[in-house]
Amino acid sequence: MPTYTYQCGACTHRFDAVQSIHDDALDACPECAGTLRKVFGSVGVTFKGSGFYRTDSRASARKASSSSAGKSSATASSSAKPSS
Repeated sequence: MPTYTYQCGACTHRFDAVQSIHDDALDACPECAGTLRKVFGSVGVTFKGSGFYRTDSRASARKASSSSAGKSSATASSSAKPSS
């Protein structure tokens, strides 16, 4: 179940509440009975692997693929048997 952070508009009391997605949002502050609002923070998403960051640019990927393609074609031609 998700944890939601609420903050009171009157007394600025801040607290977390564990609620189901289907539950109604809380509307009264437990300290002063003032109006609550949900506080939204950063999203807890982690990107792993290549391709998500600016440092994973396409130019470096092209260099790596062209250099590996050159190696594989040179290896293929040197390993081919001469025809007799």
